[in-house]
Amino acid sequence: MYPEYLVAPMRAELTNVGFNELTTPEEVDAAIKSEGTVFVVVNSVCGCAAANARPAAKLAAANAKHPDRLVTVFAGMEKDAVDQARSYMAPFPPSSPSMALFKDGKLVHIIERHQIEGRPAQMIAENLIGAFEQYC
Repeated sequence: MYPEYLVAPMRAELTNVGFNELTTPEEVDAAIKSEGTVFVVVNSVCGCAAANARPAAKLAAANAKHPDRLVTVFAGMEKDAVDQARSYMAPFPPSSPSMALFKDGKLVHIIERHQIEGRPAQMIAENLIGAFEQYC
């Protein structure tokens, strides 16, 4: 685990724009299994999260058409919550950062770390917005 003082600003980058932080497996289950659309960001301390993933998630969430719920879990911190979120993302391997869109409890879109690394935030956001337009 990382020291909380280190991750607090990274958590706030998403929670300050309306993402709800999930810290237990039960919270993850309740969010993902709910009716409607849920956008899950697996946040992390890695450089690509700061440079690309979090900014892309914020841009996409600001789109007029967006998921009913915006949630996040933090890799390297609340392990059980992260593991539970990743269990819904199977068969895709664990990756952080990553982002997934669920509709009525079913995974309908995912962006893995390898699709985040080296891509500008705007390009990632456009990918997400396309999924939001289709499923939300």
